Amino acid sequence: MVLHTTPYSSACLHFLDGLSWSLVFPCYWLLDRLLASCVATSLEKRQRSQDPCSFLTFCVLISAPLYLLLLLTSLPFALLGFIIWAPLQAIRQPYLYTYHRPDKHQAEQGQAGPGGIGIGEWRPQGRSFCFCSANVCLLPDSLARFNNLSNTHRRAREVGKRIRNGASRPQIKIYIDSPTNTSISAASFSSLATGFRRTSSLDHRPDQTHTTNGPADTETEPLTECPIHPSGATDCPVHPAVGDQGSFGCPLHSDGDTTADCQLHPTGTNNNSDCPVHTSGEATDCPMHSTGHQPVPGHHDCPMHGEGTQAKPSTDCPLHTSGVQISISAPEPDPQEEEAETGNHRAGDQAGGDTSSMTASRESLSRYHGGDTGVGITSNNTLTHVPRTSIFKRPGRKRRQGDETFDHEISAFFPANLDFLALQEVFDHGSTTRLLRQLHRYFPYILSDVGRYGWKGCCSMFKFLNSGLMLASRYPILDARYECYPNGRGEDALAAKGALFAKVHVGTSHQEQRVVGYLTCTHLHAIEGDAAVRCEQLDLLLRWGAEFRQSSSQMPEGEKVLEDLVAFDVILGDLNFDNCSSEDKLEQQHALFTQYKDPCRQGPGEDKPWALGTLLDPSGLYDDEVSSPESLQKVMENEEGRKEYVVFPPSKSQCPASSQKGRKIPLKGNGRRIDYILYSDEGLQQDWKLDIEDFSFVTQLAGLTDHLSVAMRLAVSTGEEEP
Repeated sequence: MVLHTTPYSSACLHFLDGLSWSLVFPCYWLLDRLLASCVATSLEKRQRSQDPCSFLTFCVLISAPLYLLLLLTSLPFALLGFIIWAPLQAIRQPYLYTYHRPDKHQAEQGQAGPGGIGIGEWRPQGRSFCFCSANVCLLPDSLARFNNLSNTHRRAREVGKRIRNGASRPQIKIYIDSPTNTSISAASFSSLATGFRRTSSLDHRPDQTHTTNGPADTETEPLTECPIHPSGATDCPVHPAVGDQGSFGCPLHSDGDTTADCQLHPTGTNNNSDCPVHTSGEATDCPMHSTGHQPVPGHHDCPMHGEGTQAKPSTDCPLHTSGVQISISAPEPDPQEEEAETGNHRAGDQAGGDTSSMTASRESLSRYHGGDTGVGITSNNTLTHVPRTSIFKRPGRKRRQGDETFDHEISAFFPANLDFLALQEVFDHGSTTRLLRQLHRYFPYILSDVGRYGWKGCCSMFKFLNSGLMLASRYPILDARYECYPNGRGEDALAAKGALFAKVHVGTSHQEQRVVGYLTCTHLHAIEGDAAVRCEQLDLLLRWGAEFRQSSSQMPEGEKVLEDLVAFDVILGDLNFDNCSSEDKLEQQHALFTQYKDPCRQGPGEDKPWALGTLLDPSGLYDDEVSSPESLQKVMENEEGRKEYVVFPPSKSQCPASSQKGRKIPLKGNGRRIDYILYSDEGLQQDWKLDIEDFSFVTQLAGLTDHLSVAMRLAVSTGEEEP
């Protein structure tokens, strides 16, 4: 199980490959620029229509003839380079494995060690893992324009930056233990620290969470949601008018001399039967009615308790029955975040401009400055306990319908603490380099440059593009394999589309057994009407996957090694068919869906009501309504908005290639969902169980691709109890 870290086995072959490509590249680049100048995006057409004599139009008229002239000049050199380059592709490795050593700060946080994150003893209660799949459409610029996208290199850098920022943002968990309210209250990032927007995960945990870092400093923000009065009340006894001071006896009323007007002491006595806080007739420990009020430790700012410190919050306070606890965790931003790019790449970015820089700055969550807030941050950047927090209740974006056992949402951000990322259509070599530079700041282990060019074995046609697959992991990759689909047709046959299989190490059991997981990243045939081709590819996918799991689980001869424990088996990718189109009935009934489970699928031909189409209408990518992650999120939450910007299954009354704007015919489902995350619980250890914690449709790549990303958090439980 040797991972390929270089494209060739010898330095001589690597030199010849670089030499040949240096001869081919000028012709390739000039051809790409020439075709790009002839195909305009809707944004460029709009700009030209507003100003026909614009500088952009002038540049196109001048550059096109110049590109053509230089292209003809470079052809002899390109031909010589191609003669050397093409035969080398037959012995080139099918993928490139790169490892980026975590920085010192990440290692101190325990997020990355010498072998990756969390590669320690497997906890008895199991773990949860987060998976994400995204089609990023990083084709050569001239080809990407047919999908109404441009500036591939700039988009690649921005895609990597947004994924990294979304995944490394603080993860906030709110634990609520209340006898009267067990609902999960959503919290706003902006209410906790400058720059935060919304929570990444909200869990209801009845048990207290212990910390070794001690209590944090007290936040002085006023309560937005009072534990006593209902929402909207203006006469809360806990929140007197600004400027009022507490009394000698009752800490709530503002009258320094009497308790006659106190809403908690209407009779002016300590009769706890009238106390609006506790309902029990026997509340001898109520701090409002105790003689000689004593502060309760653990609640610094509570008007009941006064001053006092204790690591564990009190459970006796009627205003703090839940002991609301907020945990924030996030890695520090990379110190080289703003490193300058050099050479022509930098100049090209400046010339082209960054049309989404404002969007990126709005939604970027990777930077956090603890000094700007009043909350206490421990050495590992974790807000351990905030006795008085700024929380407001509002309808959360996470929803659960009917008998659904997990949450689902439309999110403007990639999930926090993302573990595995599968990308499709990373075809352009320059874009791959820029994308890797960004992703390696979060993912230590990446498989990229997957697939072979030229002629190779089963691939009969010459491959001008590789597979476009990329797999990034926070856990060590033990083994990997790539297989090429041999039955591509038409323009799809020009790319080495296939499947990438990987085995990852996620932990070690008490018996020194490795706990592993299997990942499959794939991209199927795209041409509509070729259902038989896709079904054949699905057959190959299942067969290759079984062969890979069998071969990678074989132990070396002569070595006594315990068998690996399998935690999960997940397939991620763009399958290029949906579960609602009548043209895709053959794929919908494939055996794939008997071996693997689709969280969004109700059955063949029917998705769950909350499932969304992931293929966006290319003609509307630059509309103001969907130009940012937040605005696209709002549109996707609205049924009418989805009809405008999501591609729906084609109907007999409309050409599939035409735009959907203004379409009034009935639409089936919520759009074409062609991006999938499937999981299998077959082959797991006895008593082990898989449960989905949440599933999300991600809009953070708005304006950068014509697909929505999908993410799933999967919990692996072992059936054992914590010792």
